[in-house]
Amino acid sequence: MGISISILLIAVGAILTWGVTAEAEGVDVNNIGVILMIVGILGLVISMIFWSSWGGFRRRSAYVEDQAVRPAVAPRRRTVVEEDDVAPGPPPP
Repeated sequence: MGISISILLIAVGAILTWGVTAEAEGVDVNNIGVILMIVGILGLVISMIFWSSWGGFRRRSAYVEDQAVRPAVAPRRRTVVEEDDVAPGPPPP
């Protein structure tokens, strides 16, 4: 669940809780609104907690006068091992 869906659930829950006065038999609209707001708040908090692990916007590069600006976070290092192909020797006797 993203931030936008969480905000949408909070808004719909608030509307159902405080804006709707209709009553339906067997369904309490106010309780549904409160449940939606709680789920939306939990989703928003979880989205904010995991925002840094998802990457956010920090991985983008900025360019200034045709030169790349170094990112604030050190890039991941990758080790590549290249092996030389050795020609096979003569067949065994």
